[in-house]
Amino acid sequence: MGRKNGILTYTNTLFYPLAPEIDEVKIEDIAHALSQMCRANGHFKIFYSVAQHSIHCAQEAKARGLSKRMQLICLLHDASEAYISDVTRPVKCYLEEYRKIEEHLQAVIYRKFGIFNLTAEEYTQLQEIDNALLHHEFECLHYRGIYDCAPKLYMVHDFAEKKMADIERQFIKLTQAMINTW
Repeated sequence: MGRKNGILTYTNTLFYPLAPEIDEVKIEDIAHALSQMCRANGHFKIFYSVAQHSIHCAQEAKARGLSKRMQLICLLHDASEAYISDVTRPVKCYLEEYRKIEEHLQAVIYRKFGIFNLTAEEYTQLQEIDNALLHHEFECLHYRGIYDCAPKLYMVHDFAEKKMADIERQFIKLTQAMINTW
């Protein structure tokens, strides 16, 4: 995978999703793009962004008493979508090459923010939080949960529609606060 077919990001950075360089990863690009991407492939009753979801994941990690590192992992867990978008879960499981690209890009993004090698326990915690929020987002924003037994949330989350610019600023502020404290 060479350095061709780049994308021009919000900060005017030429970014190569198939050959990402760590210095090209910018929190402003991630926050901006994710704040404008709708969860559930656009099928919620209101606009609810990937950035909002990610903020809720970080807040849920904090409510569970998890480390600042784990909170940052949760905040950034969908950051690769800022550069390659996303594919719905029922389809993604069939796209092995896409998953490899996503995993590599996500690893570069994590390294940019000081996160190296997620442990099996961290990955499990992330999946539990991500799945719990997924269920409750669908329950609140689509009026139907996706699991027969609702996963427990450790705090009440506000799933109301928010202004994209406000979510973008909150995402950046939260990232900066986390990387400066652990």
